[in-house]
Amino acid sequence: MAFYEDRADGRFTSTVHTTGPWDAGFQHGGPPSALLGRALERCAPRDDMMVARVTVELLGAVPVAELAVEARLVRPGRSVELLEATLACDGRLIARASAWRVKRTAGVAVPSRARPAPPLPEVADTGEIPGWVSGYLQAMEWRWVQGHLLERGPAVAWARMREDLVEGEPPSPLQRVLALADSGNGASSELDLRSWHFINPELTVHLHREPVGEWVCLDASTTISAGGVGLATSVLSDLDGPIGVGAQTLLVQPR
Repeated sequence: MAFYEDRADGRFTSTVHTTGPWDAGFQHGGPPSALLGRALERCAPRDDMMVARVTVELLGAVPVAELAVEARLVRPGRSVELLEATLACDGRLIARASAWRVKRTAGVAVPSRARPAPPLPEVADTGEIPGWVSGYLQAMEWRWVQGHLLERGPAVAWARMREDLVEGEPPSPLQRVLALADSGNGASSELDLRSWHFINPELTVHLHREPVGEWVCLDASTTISAGGVGLATSVLSDLDGPIGVGAQTLLVQPR
């Protein structure tokens, strides 16, 4: 079973794999972000360009229901283009995304100075946490290097999707990155998840290189300031090295 079933005409049925850990009726932010990324990739595609930045605005809780996805080219260009995609349920807009894609050139590579990702561990985590809904958590294969969802502080984890994003379609590398990047705030929580909310109304991913392969590494940390505002940041890597960074604005408040 995939995260979504394609009903044609831009409509998708959400499956149990999309469910977040707190409520079986609502989705984790990763799957809808990836679904929006899929729409952006398919909008007026150009082989001479790559997606360099995606911002997802989560306008409300995304229900585990049938979703309608649309995308359009907002700003065409020879060297850079701006795309937008929307996600709706029963006619109500619940998420939107924008993406800049840039033209491939013969530019010289300058290696990233980000901390290299540690090797991929051999042992996988079960993903099951008592009292949590296991949909999304079980649909991803987790291999923790540092920290855990139940531990406070920075965390490093490799992960990959166990299932297709859309039934019968192997996920693209961009979709794999977006499916995981929204987990940065949960992985690196600095307060007890059972007592505090870390709500991210947005996710922004910058890529300096196209991802390769199934595995993505999330090297995440969270900063929280007095007043309830937080920021989760993640260095993103594949097995060949760093690929970019993710960031999430956080509303931090007691449950």
